[in-house]
Formats: sequence, C-alpha cells, structure tokens
Amino acid sequence: MKAVLFDMFGVLARLQSPASQAVLESTAGVDREQFWAAYWSQRAPYDRGEVAGPAYWEGVCETLGIPLDARLTADLIAADLASWSEVDPRAVELLDTLAGRGFILGLLSNIPEELAVRYETSEPWLDRFAVVGFSCRIGSAKPDPAAYEWCVRELGLPAGEILFVDDRADNVAAARELGLLGHVFTSPDALETALEGLSV
Repeated sequence: MKAVLFDMFGVLARLQSPASQAVLESTAGVDREQFWAAYWSQRAPYDRGEVAGPAYWEGVCETLGIPLDARLTADLIAADLASWSEVDPRAVELLDTLAGRGFILGLLSNIPEELAVRYETSEPWLDRFAVVGFSCRIGSAKPDPAAYEWCVRELGLPAGEILFVDDRADNVAAARELGLLGHVFTSPDALETALEGLSV
C-alpha cells in the first residue's frame, strides 16, 4: 500500500449536527421529514457541479412548495455551508502522521462548488493532498465508479496500492469492487490501528 485516499465528511470533517440541521429546517420553515426528503432528492446534481447553489435550492423549495426569493436563497446557502464546516482536528492531525510515514495522500469528496471554495479558503491542510477529487469538479460522485477511477488515474498507482477510507460502507464497497483496498472509518484511532505495520 502506497497511498491513502480519504473521504472528507464523516472522516476529516464532521457530519451535520442536530443543531445545524435544526437551523436549516427553521430557515426553510417546513416539516423536518419533508425538508430532508427534498434536500437529498435534489443533492446529486449539486454535488456533481451540474447546478449551483441558487438552482439547487430552487429545486428543493419547488419540491416543498414554498416560495423562494433572493434573501431566503442566501440564508439557506449560508446555513447549509455552515452545517458542513466543522473539522475533526484529530483526524486532520493523522494526515501529518501518514505523510511522515511516506504515504501519498488523496481526497475524494462529494461536495458542491460553494462548499469546496469555503474549504479551500479556510483549511490549509488541503494542501497536504497530492490529489483532490471534488465531485463538483470531476463530474462524478461516490459511489459512481468514475469518481474512484479519476482518483486512481491522478494518483498514478495501481488500485491495489491505494487504501480508500470512508465512513459509509457502501462507498467503501464500491471502491473495493474496483480493486482498491477499503476501510470503513469509525475513528482516527481505529484507522491508525488498522494501518499499523503497513509500509510503503
């Protein structure tokens, strides 16, 4: 194994907290269950970079049957970006540990353009990755095989020399089907334990 390809959300950055989810729900002013059904039903094109934030939220609000204006659009975009912006410091520290052991680092994240820009302007640790595969820029998102294949090409290594780390078992399973090694992330300590004894 020569490289570790990381997912971002649920690994290096935290998933949406109940508090941040509540802010989104109250901003939209609709029932929780209805809101999240609409939110996720429209998300894939947004993550793939096919639509920008205003068009994404237009689709969500149309599904919910609520009127959308410029102010509400801006508020929803801001609340959404904030909900995905909490980083796990311990996981980020692990990047230095792995780089010090000689591993090549890559990143593969399902992420819309506005959030990608936010991370690029606020998180200098992104510079530690030799390859950054943001779904909004490579035109494909996990678990689409094309997303993993893009990263394998950019890393320039055989798939079997790359460990893919994601908190979702279905994403890890998709990577394994393409020949990558896989680890379902539960904590930085568990990942570090899994990597013990591996050498470049």
